[in-house]
Amino acid sequence: MANEVEPHLIKELFEELQTERFVTIATIDHETGGPNVSAISWLLAKDEKTILFAADSRSRIIENIKGNRLVVITLVANESTYSIQGRAEVKFDGIDGVPLKLSLVKMDIDEVRDVMFYGSKIVTEPMYDKIYDQAAATRLDKQVMDAIKKA
Repeated sequence: MANEVEPHLIKELFEELQTERFVTIATIDHETGGPNVSAISWLLAKDEKTILFAADSRSRIIENIKGNRLVVITLVANESTYSIQGRAEVKFDGIDGVPLKLSLVKMDIDEVRDVMFYGSKIVTEPMYDKIYDQAAATRLDKQVMDAIKKA
């Protein structure tokens, strides 16, 4: 998809967004009006035009979306880097079956753009480890991702 713009997720990106993964999300800061970037991992492509994700209900991400719906998710996948632009809306403040106070956000995709610089490809995608209780992390991840899939 080098240097192309699509109005929706291509098949490869849709498939990449069927499991928890590292992405960044840029929002418009509700206090400064400037950009704000955060990392999240609880997200799922519901279809080629919709991404659902969860974030702490008290987070700056949620406050920013309530003030301005424009968001960009940056995804490293498919040997490239993608900017997924759209409008987000907080659907629920609190998700049933999840012990944390999380908000469920629905993002309607307007544009998917390959933003990798010319003549290059990603050879290693970002990886992360959860550094708290592994059993608790696995249990929580499953609860959150199951709730997102049901939404």
